[in-house]
Amino acid sequence: MTTEQDGRAERPRLRFVLCLGSVTALGPLSIDMYLPALPHIAEDFAVAPSVIQVSLSACILGLALGQLLVGPVSDAVGRRRPLFIGLAVYALMSVLCALAPTAPLLVAARFAQGLAGSAALVIATAMARDLYHGAAAARFFSMLMLVMGLAPILAPVLGAQVLRVVSWHGIFIFLTGAGIAVLAATARLLPETLPPERRHGGGWRAALDSFVGVLRDRVFLTNSGIAGLAFAAMFAYIAGSPFVLQRIYGLSAQDFAMVFGANALGLIGMSQVNGRLVHRLGPKRLMGWGLAALAVGAVFLEVAVALNLGLQAVLTGLFLVVASQGFIAPNSAALALTNHGRTAGSASALLGTLRFLVGALAAPLVGLAGEGTALPMAGVIAICGLGALAAYLWVGRRS
Repeated sequence: MTTEQDGRAERPRLRFVLCLGSVTALGPLSIDMYLPALPHIAEDFAVAPSVIQVSLSACILGLALGQLLVGPVSDAVGRRRPLFIGLAVYALMSVLCALAPTAPLLVAARFAQGLAGSAALVIATAMARDLYHGAAAARFFSMLMLVMGLAPILAPVLGAQVLRVVSWHGIFIFLTGAGIAVLAATARLLPETLPPERRHGGGWRAALDSFVGVLRDRVFLTNSGIAGLAFAAMFAYIAGSPFVLQRIYGLSAQDFAMVFGANALGLIGMSQVNGRLVHRLGPKRLMGWGLAALAVGAVFLEVAVALNLGLQAVLTGLFLVVASQGFIAPNSAALALTNHGRTAGSASALLGTLRFLVGALAAPLVGLAGEGTALPMAGVIAICGLGALAAYLWVGRRS
């Protein structure tokens, strides 16, 4: 498969997008499917909401740190083998999450689940960079978001329906089956995108050298930093909205799932608009538009919560925050990876690690004030959204 796609290549390209999208969807599926169950898990273990939100941070932290291991390995041995191992371990760790008898053990199992699932995220991004770069990469990432964006829509809905039949343990049994299904599909359908002649060995010294080379790239650092702040705003929403919308504004688990799905539809829609515009306007300009929308939504949300303007105003702000990611995520990834074709695995690992580490730090902050106020969630989103826009404007002024 090459970047020069003709009509005869469209079918395998579509298969590649669908298969890679299902791989990438495991990350948001792991995070989002158990969101409606967070209050139930807290009650089951008789712990504070902030304790259970640590299990979300643990999964995010595992997703972040695991990429640092998997990325360089995939540069050396190819993409398929590390992906298969990661998916197999992910399925096993999902079983352990379902069987966890205490909150600390659930946190540990979630960390291990994220660690294994990181292979799906970093290798999917590296495979895309193996084949595309620049505006073409931004367009491909937009196509990928059309597929992987179904996960945030379906995951809370599936989680809410599972809770109507069984306890929260059933959600992790479902994730076990999803991991096995994706493993079977990728083994059959996903091609190797890094041929032997483009791989490089050298062990951990070479991996460290590749990381150092990536971190010396100002283009990578600025765009990954902006992406990290935008990602943190998104994870503050993910961690805080189940408690805010269900406990403060009285939504049921099913209603929350519908709101979450509507916001994800906004993200998918904006990502597809981005894919159509990026070749004409460029990824940097479109990312700026997305950051402006994120900042507007974040400030509107903060005002709505502070002045108690009601549920509809809060939902409007949250929709802008989430939908703006459709312009931010694909363009920031394409820009950050521009100069790193040969070390796409290492660069993708660092990009993912930086984003998820910032997200892991932001997630528990939204629950520090308890369940009675939405101000911490709105405040974290506002700080991250305005910070991302300020960083973009500062970089633009310097350049």
